[in-house]
Formats: sequence, structure tokens, C-alpha cells
Amino acid sequence: MKQRTAEWIEKAEGDWAISERERHAPEPVWDGICFHAQQCAEKYLKAFLEEHGIALGKTHDLFYLVDLAGDRLLPLHQMRDDLARLSVFGIAARYPGVRADEQAADEAMQIAAKVRAFIRTELGLLQ
Repeated sequence: MKQRTAEWIEKAEGDWAISERERHAPEPVWDGICFHAQQCAEKYLKAFLEEHGIALGKTHDLFYLVDLAGDRLLPLHQMRDDLARLSVFGIAARYPGVRADEQAADEAMQIAAKVRAFIRTELGLLQ
């Protein structure tokens, strides 16, 4: 595995840990959970692209990242609507006007978990 790929994975796992920890906090910050779930998925997608030598720009659009991989991430293409919803939390959840709740946080975590599990499998990492 490339060094840069491993760095993306380490960052993604940090976001996953923050989301998990906050989700079980006495007073969860729902926006934070959604943001870090989105960041986890984004960084795993970037790790996959890095490992396969696919150039990526600065974006938070998860489906755009899936598109860059072409047929290599075909199962994730079926998650277009989910990825679009999760992408919103990459930026919007950090500013006024968008407010997440427990249901949104649960959904964000479920989507991120699917992306995380799929990419980890594709990269040969243990779950």
C-alpha cells in the first residue's frame, strides 16, 4: 500500500472514531457526527483513488469521487442518492442554515459505514 493511501486511511479512521465517540456522548452534537461521517467516507474514497493512481482534486462531492474511479467502485454507484445526502454534510453542516438531528446522524453513519467497509475490503484491510 502506498504511504499516501495509508495516510488517507489514518485520517478517515480518525473521523470515524470522532463520529462514534460523539454518537455515544451524553449530549451528542448531531452536526459534528454528520460532518465527520462525511469526512470519513470522503477520505476513504480518496485513499482508494490514491492507491489506484487516479488524480483527484479538492472536492467534498462523494459521488464525483466515485465517478473518478469508474467501474472500480461500481457497487457504490447504486448509492448515488445516499452519497449526495452525505455530501451535504461536508460543508453545509458547519454553517448556519443546516441543522442535523439524531435521524440524520444515524443515516450519515450508516452511509459512511457502507463506504468504509467497501473500501476497506477493496484495499485488503481487515474489518
